[in-house]
Amino acid sequence: MQRHDFIDWADQYLRGELSTEDAVAFENFCETEPTYADLFEQHRSFVQNLQKTELRNAFQQSLIAEGNAFQSERKSAVAAKVTSLWAKLQINAGVAAAVALVSVFSTLWITGYFSNIKKANTDYSALRREMNSVKKNVTEQNKAIQNINNDKNKNAAAIHFGATGFMLTRDGYVVTNYHVINGADSIHLQNVKGQAYRAQIVYTDAQKDLAILHIDDTSFKNLKNIPYTFKKQSSELGEDIFTLGFPRDEAVYGQGYLSSNTGYAGDTIAYQISIPVNPGNSGGPVLDNQGNIIGIISGKQKGIDGAAFAIKTKELVEALNKIPAESLKGNIFLNNKNTLSTLPRTEQIKKLQDYIYIVKVF
Repeated sequence: MQRHDFIDWADQYLRGELSTEDAVAFENFCETEPTYADLFEQHRSFVQNLQKTELRNAFQQSLIAEGNAFQSERKSAVAAKVTSLWAKLQINAGVAAAVALVSVFSTLWITGYFSNIKKANTDYSALRREMNSVKKNVTEQNKAIQNINNDKNKNAAAIHFGATGFMLTRDGYVVTNYHVINGADSIHLQNVKGQAYRAQIVYTDAQKDLAILHIDDTSFKNLKNIPYTFKKQSSELGEDIFTLGFPRDEAVYGQGYLSSNTGYAGDTIAYQISIPVNPGNSGGPVLDNQGNIIGIISGKQKGIDGAAFAIKTKELVEALNKIPAESLKGNIFLNNKNTLSTLPRTEQIKKLQDYIYIVKVF
């Protein structure tokens, strides 16, 4: 059965559109097909989260709309508003609830709740936003340098901005964020030794903010076996984690802990992590103490130091499974042997450095 056919069938089941016989057939199918059962649970969770998000957004919009209506009114006008709503609702058994709702709106407005809602909508900052500022500054600096050294830099290309990526396989497949490479004319990956290689985009998933690259450069030689593994199961709250990335032109280590199993506004494809990050950390790995990759850094929350977000490794694995075979130069086989687990942190970092790259976008 094709994946999309099963999803259509699952949607009919969730909406209660199947007959009793067909519903039983669907349940029996899931019991005998664990893969599809897992897919069904993921889809059901996605639908439920989507519905919750829609309800939450609708409620927020209604709060803001009602709050704006009360903004220009004095306290004496609140009673008149209540009377007007009373009439519009055609007095019935639900009037008491409507009056209570209006009273809540009034209280929330007076306490400044609506302002907090508007502020919350801008609290999340995909690191791309800050990257745009970096990009602008770097581009202006490059222009100034080119003007000063016009003869030497006639053919020089301005680097827009840099971020982080890390190896998926020893033969040159790399993952970073979609927002890092979106709109790029060309991409180069530079290792800690200063060696740079051309890379091509193999696959992107804008919704998950993931991009898969492949080093397409004759000077690149296959590396030794990847030392880390990719953890598909959920990690535990409070678990110690660390990252290695390129917020500047040398590798920078960051340490913290996993602070939530969901990302911004309850996003289930991401973790919230307590690690300070900067624009150059985008696309960098998040690892646990044993050297398992648990996520990919993608964004942070404004106004809260150390509140960042990382896409879960499970989402990366699902994205890899969606890549058409004709887009690949050989299959992507993720490493299943971890050689970092028994090493002290300093030795883990030394090994990691060879597999983490600066992503330079031109």
